[in-house]
Amino acid sequence: MLHYAIVFFIVALIAAVFGFGGIASASAGIAQILFFIFLVLFVVTLIMRAVRS
Repeated sequence: MLHYAIVFFIVALIAAVFGFGGIASASAGIAQILFFIFLVLFVVTLIMRAVRS
């Protein structure tokens, strides 16, 4: 999940450099959503491991 967030972030940077504003903002938005989903799943996993141990 984090890998896809990084890929979309890189796509957003490249699109911004070449002047494609719409593609850059869409890719940045997708990267941000994927990153927050990753963070939520990471925290849930940490809590589940702490409870289980």
